[in-house]
Amino acid sequence: MTSAPDDHERLPLRTKLAFGIGGSAETIALYAVSSYALLFYNQVLGVPAAWVGLAISASLFFDGLSDPIVGSWSDRTHSKLGRRHPWMFAAPIPIALSFYCVFNPPTSLDPLALAIWCGVSVSMLRQMMTFFHTPHLALGGELSSHYTERSKVMAYNSFFLWVGGAGMSYIALTFFFPKTAEFHNGLLNPEPYPAFALTMALAVVVILFASAWFTRDRIPFLPQPRADTPKFSLIEFARDIGKAVTNVNYAWLLVGYFFLSMMIGLREGLRLYVYSFYWVISSSDMRLFIIGSFVGYATAFTFAARMHGRFDKKATIIGAGLAYAVIPAIPPILGQLGVLRPDTPGILPILIVFAALSYAAISVLQISVTSALADIADENELKHGIRQEGVLYATRALAAKLDQAVGVALASAVITFIKFPHKARPGHVEEDTLFNLALWDGALAAIPGVIAALCYGRYRINRATYEATRAALLEKRALAAQAP
Repeated sequence: MTSAPDDHERLPLRTKLAFGIGGSAETIALYAVSSYALLFYNQVLGVPAAWVGLAISASLFFDGLSDPIVGSWSDRTHSKLGRRHPWMFAAPIPIALSFYCVFNPPTSLDPLALAIWCGVSVSMLRQMMTFFHTPHLALGGELSSHYTERSKVMAYNSFFLWVGGAGMSYIALTFFFPKTAEFHNGLLNPEPYPAFALTMALAVVVILFASAWFTRDRIPFLPQPRADTPKFSLIEFARDIGKAVTNVNYAWLLVGYFFLSMMIGLREGLRLYVYSFYWVISSSDMRLFIIGSFVGYATAFTFAARMHGRFDKKATIIGAGLAYAVIPAIPPILGQLGVLRPDTPGILPILIVFAALSYAAISVLQISVTSALADIADENELKHGIRQEGVLYATRALAAKLDQAVGVALASAVITFIKFPHKARPGHVEEDTLFNLALWDGALAAIPGVIAALCYGRYRINRATYEATRAALLEKRALAAQAP
């Protein structure tokens, strides 16, 4: 195994930037699907919401099963490009092609065929993204072994996740889906979707290749499989999963992420419905939410690692989890109480402020959990003699995708249950329907988030236990190096 840099070495800014930009392409592709696909297929193409929800949920479920396999396989990959980069170089073009297909279905298909097209194309996109995203996240976990430097690496990843999502949204709402005389919400206009899909697909290819290319100089410093490490097989895969899930700290993070992702999936599926029909915000004004998201992610980027140094990661995870469960629920609850209305003076700035607080909370949470997973990788190496960043980050992704599948299914079920009309017009939806929409987006969506925070309370690694694990690990490596 090649020696990693000293525990106290700080990574070059160039490396953090190159790693971080890979997350922006992930968000461009997956955030576009989670935000726009349900609205596009349901309100633009006329496919029943339940069918679209089932198609997207099925794609998440089947894709999620492949994440741990790719993680285990990349952990055991032997190549001149290391464990992660062969996967990262192979994935960009298939990802871009799959993304283009999602938003460019044949116009001659009937609703059932469109739902099938949606399910297949989204599934292909997520499968292809797994080949980049899982090794890429694992790469971030092994770039540094320093307690807070890991948090800084993941802060760059989280910030660029915002850059990808915000950039995609701004470009989409400004150049492809602006408000027009015919469409108050330009996202309901079918004409721009093919051009939007092509532009974003090209951006994804360039960004993913750049991330892989400009991090390749760190390959000599990254952990490599020992020469006697068995090659990937189903038996070794099962053993890898067993080693991961029997780590109590990892198990609680995983369970917490299940519930967190359920909340995220539900809210993301309902977000555009709430903005468009509950608050009656035009697609042009939706661009302004980028201000709130920037403030939130920039705040997290600046302070997350410092919070880990002062409060430790566990306390930060619990606090951020509770904040993200509660804060987004406040505006719809105030709307139900009559305190806020679409015609309330300053309603748009008010909603942007709540968005900023929400984005800050979720970004701090993302940084904290992904940094904590690298600490768990140290525990597992000490116990089992193998670094498992690929499996650890992959099963985290599996948990997220399975629960996002549940979240999307719940969102589509909510749209069906409250009898939300097809091809509805903002300002012309019944009050009872809007009340129920706000109820699900607000108070009810917060419940799984609170459960997630309770699960995070069972996580036990802190700075002291980390230091003890690192000391024992370095001693074990030194003894192994001295052995004949």
